[in-house]
Amino acid sequence: MDTNPNEVNELIKRRFEELKELNEKGVETYAYSFDVDSYSEDIKQNYKEEEKRNVKIAGRIMAIRRMGKASFAHIMDDKGRIQIYLRKDEIGDQYAAFKLMDIGDIVGVEGYVFKTKTGEISVHVSSLKLLSKSLLPLPIAKEATDEQGNKVIYDQFVDKELRYRQRYVDLIVNPDVKEIFKKRSRIITAMRKYLDEQGYLEVETPILQPLYGGAAARPFITHHNSLDIDLYLRIADELYLKRLIVGGFNGVYEISKDFRNEGMDRSHNPEFTMMELYVPYKDYEWMMNFVELLITKIASEVFGTLEFVYESSQINFKSPWKRISFVEAIEDKTGINVITCSDDEMKGLAKNLGIDLGAAKGRAKLIDEIFSETVEPGLIQPTFVIDYPLLLSPLAKRHRSKEGVVERFETYVAGREICNAFSELNDPVDQRKRFEEQVKLKEAGDEEAHQVDEDFLRAIQYGMPPTAGLGIGIDRLVMLFTNQSSIRDVILFPQMKPEA
Repeated sequence: MDTNPNEVNELIKRRFEELKELNEKGVETYAYSFDVDSYSEDIKQNYKEEEKRNVKIAGRIMAIRRMGKASFAHIMDDKGRIQIYLRKDEIGDQYAAFKLMDIGDIVGVEGYVFKTKTGEISVHVSSLKLLSKSLLPLPIAKEATDEQGNKVIYDQFVDKELRYRQRYVDLIVNPDVKEIFKKRSRIITAMRKYLDEQGYLEVETPILQPLYGGAAARPFITHHNSLDIDLYLRIADELYLKRLIVGGFNGVYEISKDFRNEGMDRSHNPEFTMMELYVPYKDYEWMMNFVELLITKIASEVFGTLEFVYESSQINFKSPWKRISFVEAIEDKTGINVITCSDDEMKGLAKNLGIDLGAAKGRAKLIDEIFSETVEPGLIQPTFVIDYPLLLSPLAKRHRSKEGVVERFETYVAGREICNAFSELNDPVDQRKRFEEQVKLKEAGDEEAHQVDEDFLRAIQYGMPPTAGLGIGIDRLVMLFTNQSSIRDVILFPQMKPEA
């Protein structure tokens, strides 16, 4: 908002004076409740000219037009906006109180629905109650006409950082933002509904963990005073959910907050939402089909279509989705097989691509970054990238017929990963070896390598059935479906630097 600070201070001062005057007049300025029975859009959709319908609505004043003994205002509720009409000779003292009300104040209105001479469905006010006096002015966009007759909009609340910090204001003045988060909620509801219909059990696993695991990431560390031990905020739910498969559940899932102590960019926030699912007696081939069904079901139920626009791309989620080999995709782009090439060839390729050859970067890290540089940006339509190198996947089963790779897939859309899945490793001997190899990587400086989780190893020694596992990034899925280019636009309160 570009309003002069002195003007803003005067507006705030005036509002406090109005508050004082309202209190002196005996007007309740912060009410306890209001009995709402109608909403703006419902009133408009169900309007019948021959019917005098009485309604009780509540909302925030977003525009005022005063005309002496009568006034119009627009109020906004959860469903939209509607005009109200007030007459001094009908509501008396309440009209005098209305003169001390401002844009941003929350009011409760009783009255009947009618249509104005200009054809606008409105509420003729018979009773007005102030529910909450707003003491800070809203950054309401204004319109003006320049010398050429062009309409100019100014004072919009468009500063991204300010919008993220003051999401409450963003939601008030930018209605489209509220719609994004309503769609996010419906996406999660549709996902949960489908998983429940398949007979899978929603569970809760620990957020505070004595060991972190299930992903390659750096954790947040905290301290438990009573036990005098350090604990970690979970980076994934995987190892606890697989313990439940050992325990005999026929499919478990969790929609949860996970935390990774990493940088922030358009697709990463330190706190994010994941859905993880584990189904016994299935493999990654089965899970690929399941993911297609799940995503298309959500798209159809929430949006009524399988075709979406994301940034400049037309995305079609119609089955079947393309499947490509991780290793072959890199070889097609570079001429190098990342399984069989030498370390020198690998480093030479990485250097040519401008990838930093840091001392802590082992072969696995370089392979991952080479894929990100050469293949990932071109994966626009829904694509399963399958059969990852063993080095990249310490929790996945070795491929049943291909050397050096595991039964793993990631789903990419619009050049971005939205899910990750395995035929889960259930061989405790092989799992211990993989963990020990991760320890060597950590000792060499890889801060994102896995730890050895002895209790998880003990659990799978009791026997874990063949299992398919899946993780879906909810935030990235919402970004795709709502055409948002930054993860911060689909998280209500994204992580921010401290205010100056």
